[in-house]
Amino acid sequence: MIVFDRTCGTFTLHTRSTTYQMKADQYGVLLHTYYGPRVGEGDLSGLIQYADRGFSPNPSEAHPRRDYSLDTLPQEYSTCGVGDYRLSSVQVEQPDGSQALDLRYAGYEIRRGKYALPGLPAFRGEDGETLSISLRDPGSGVEAELLYGVFEDYDLITRAVQIVNRGEEPVKLQRVMSLCLDFLPLDLDLITFNGAHVRERWPDRAPIRPGVQGVGSSRGMSSHQHNPFVMICEHDTGEDHGVCYGAALLYSGDFEAMAERSQFGDIRLVMGLVQLQWTLEPGEVFAAPEAALVCSPSGFGQMSRQLHRAVRERLVRDPCQGGRRPVLINNWEATYFDFNKEKLLDIARAAAPLGIELLVMDDGWFGVRDSDTSGLGDWTVNEKKLPGGLGELVSEVRRLGMRFGLWVEPEMISEDSELYRAHPDWALGVPGRPGSRGRGQLTLDFSRKDVREHVYAALRKVLDSAEVSYLKWDMNRCLTDVWSAALPPRRQGETRHRYVLGVYEMLENLRRDYPHMLVEGCAGGGGRFDLGMLYYTPQIWCSDNTDAIDRLRIQYGTSFCYPACCMGAHVSAVPNEQTGRVTPLETRGVAAMSGAFGYEMDVGKCGEAEKAVIRTQVETFKTHYRLIQEGGYYRLTDPFADPELTAWAHVAPDGREALVSIVTGSGHAAPRFRLLRLKGLDPDAVYRINGGAELCRGSVLMNAGWPVPPLRGDYQSLQLHLEAE
Repeated sequence: MIVFDRTCGTFTLHTRSTTYQMKADQYGVLLHTYYGPRVGEGDLSGLIQYADRGFSPNPSEAHPRRDYSLDTLPQEYSTCGVGDYRLSSVQVEQPDGSQALDLRYAGYEIRRGKYALPGLPAFRGEDGETLSISLRDPGSGVEAELLYGVFEDYDLITRAVQIVNRGEEPVKLQRVMSLCLDFLPLDLDLITFNGAHVRERWPDRAPIRPGVQGVGSSRGMSSHQHNPFVMICEHDTGEDHGVCYGAALLYSGDFEAMAERSQFGDIRLVMGLVQLQWTLEPGEVFAAPEAALVCSPSGFGQMSRQLHRAVRERLVRDPCQGGRRPVLINNWEATYFDFNKEKLLDIARAAAPLGIELLVMDDGWFGVRDSDTSGLGDWTVNEKKLPGGLGELVSEVRRLGMRFGLWVEPEMISEDSELYRAHPDWALGVPGRPGSRGRGQLTLDFSRKDVREHVYAALRKVLDSAEVSYLKWDMNRCLTDVWSAALPPRRQGETRHRYVLGVYEMLENLRRDYPHMLVEGCAGGGGRFDLGMLYYTPQIWCSDNTDAIDRLRIQYGTSFCYPACCMGAHVSAVPNEQTGRVTPLETRGVAAMSGAFGYEMDVGKCGEAEKAVIRTQVETFKTHYRLIQEGGYYRLTDPFADPELTAWAHVAPDGREALVSIVTGSGHAAPRFRLLRLKGLDPDAVYRINGGAELCRGSVLMNAGWPVPPLRGDYQSLQLHLEAE
């Protein structure tokens, strides 16, 4: 609900549990007055205090007041060069070379339905509302339209910004933040999600100290190293108590998320685009990506469940909506590049009787591709490996009762390829410099329309040759040597953002032309795991690390923002490729089942006992599919704080059904007894556990706990299915 109070000039955004308020003051500065747990009506600008602060200058229209300074006020969208020395939301180079920008309130509009952004991902829904606030710089023709989307039932507020050049000369945008959020002086923590390839999204929590701290990426992708989702919370906030805020950027390229504690203790969080160098011609509009905000008065768990539900229902566009995504098997770790038609069919023949429903053919099926040094860009079927082409293979797979999926890496090119020999200028590269390679490959210039059109036409020819139900879109290197042969020197700084827009355009075209095909995103696993990609790809390969024990930590960190249905998670062979660890097959299944489930191994090499375990895992996943994919997610333990017992639960919305998963660490003699407190249940209901005779009341399970039986051996697991009588 959006309310404009004409009496006091406040804009108040109410969701079910939160309130967000701003106000244009007497000088036209748009002040941020409050965001937090829901409060009643009224003007909250009385929370702001004024004082004469040395070396904090005063705007000319406030003269002779010395207690009014942009450097000390909480603002909705901070500017630069006019007296606020804290983090700026936007930085513009004016035609005269100056960088001063002073945005003042110029009007508003409230309308039904959620705004959309041209060429960019965004939450959607006619049940939302939009607030548009116009800010204008009186010294130039630059305007900013601040967009707010309100989803009351989801406790979700979205923000976006469009910069308009109303002047007569070009201006250059150097940074545009989608989100600026000011907090009055509080002691708060910043939580970021960091790591590396095969070690993504580990949470890191630290007090917000004086100065600037935060994360970002300059890799051309949202990155394995730092995720574009952060949290701010009170010092004592935990899973089930305390106020916390979550902020996520719907973008898959370079970004920055920074928090600053100023000299007077107030805190500012900004999130958006940096390193832009975008030339904005007269009359043009630049749309910045959307940011999503949630606030929970009851800890991290509630915040995650709020965001998960909104992502599932208002962001992800699932071609299987109303149905079930298939359980798949991918041949990569089973064969790598060394496969042919018969090897693939042997895997399918072994998988089909186990209930596995889709065979994915990974890297190596196209061009001359027997290693990762050649072939990328030549999207034609290698008929030496696949006689008769893709159609024959798919037909035989479908006769086994399975569907078929395909791996592609459209953004990349090998120097040893027909495409590179014909069009070397289609790869990103600075003239006169040797450049660098990642995984032995270069990057195609997806900022160019002609490049996108050629690659898309080649992909369409392949996809139209057979019935492909699933496509894995991979990206296996960061951007370097970013220079486009299609742009003049003054516009080279636009290449990175244009590249991301090009990727989004390609993915949107795939959705348009193949509406029933499931697309999974991937960037060496989790290098582009962000809400922007989830708008186009309903699931993303969570990590190239398939070790079940490492995955517990990766999936734990991922779960703070992203729902289980989005996390691609597979059972792989042991010893694990990344860690060398040997983990029981049952445990590998329990870990992978809390995501988009599948296998990454040759199940034909399994013995009958292992096949029986796999069959049971597949049946369990299918039986509890709705509960796992759409139920509330509860983190019952922290695997970083207690690696000896990792537990989580998927709980039905009414609390009357739950699937609890438990994984232990390394075994020890004389283990201590453990009680596991469950969450999300109906306290008055009586539950039957795993269909047996054991009955337990919900209040007992949540407050007293459930006794975990001792499990002998390393990395053991068990699952509890609870149903209310």
